[in-house]
Amino acid sequence: MGLTACVLAVDAGNSKTDVAVVAADGSVLATARGGGFRPPVVGVEAAVDVIADAVGQAFTAAGVGSVDHVSACLANADFPVEEQQLAAALHARAWGAEVEVRNDTFAILRAGVTEPRGVAVVCGAGINCVGMRPDGRTARFPALGRISGDWGGGWGLAEEALWHAARAEDGRGVDTDLARVLPRHFGLPSMYALIEALHLEDIAPARRHELTPVLFATAAAGDPVARSLVDRLADEVVSMATVALTRLDLLDEETPVLLGGSVLAARHPQLDDGVRELLAARAPKAVPRVVTASPVLGAALLGLDRAGASAEVQARTRAYYEA
Repeated sequence: MGLTACVLAVDAGNSKTDVAVVAADGSVLATARGGGFRPPVVGVEAAVDVIADAVGQAFTAAGVGSVDHVSACLANADFPVEEQQLAAALHARAWGAEVEVRNDTFAILRAGVTEPRGVAVVCGAGINCVGMRPDGRTARFPALGRISGDWGGGWGLAEEALWHAARAEDGRGVDTDLARVLPRHFGLPSMYALIEALHLEDIAPARRHELTPVLFATAAAGDPVARSLVDRLADEVVSMATVALTRLDLLDEETPVLLGGSVLAARHPQLDDGVRELLAARAPKAVPRVVTASPVLGAALLGLDRAGASAEVQARTRAYYEA
């Protein structure tokens, strides 16, 4: 007799979707990858269709038609009402008897801890932070950009770099090497030319994210303006983590603080050192570390938590992804 499928784990981000079918004993029966999950752009049903393609592949490979529990960690699930709406959309697909939807930041957090306890700060295109305790308490932020008080993320850093560079070139701001290296990245002679190219979309808007590594390189070379932006990001990361720890009454307990997303995972020395130094000052019991495990592992472990799986079962799932 084959293994019983217990959990369908889904980690759906803006750029890709990963799914896994996990057995009751923690064995991973099948995995699949699909496209990005973008309900604000294409609508909920079309976005869920992208997940469905990957789920169909995984179910076929695992030889199953459904599972006991669907554990989905989804981008753009920023408010509980959005989690409920997306859970209803997934439940309608009849993939599992139970469906639980969380923001995708929870997947990164759970992937990095051996129990559902800790705080995660994710800095990729945007920035977000969540925390959880084994008793079910959570801490989170809307993470919708400036309207929800956020600063940072790769996109935000690129915008700030452009702002300072533009003002340096025309005399409204202090001089910075950013005024020269940003246009040079695109083979242009000046910030004026870069601003025009971005405005007329001669350079695709999505290419602005290429400027974030340029900012970090300029900071590493010693430019004061670029370094101030990196320092500000470190402060934002630690501010979010400290607030989440405080909300969960974990500030005075040794607690993991997981750092994820492309910007934090790159381990830029100034940013990495800054985060650790500020955490040591504001949350001395926090234990920071960078998460490298696949987020779909976190979605799987959250599903196994819900199923009451033992530590041995969860360790088997983790071993699959960390092998």
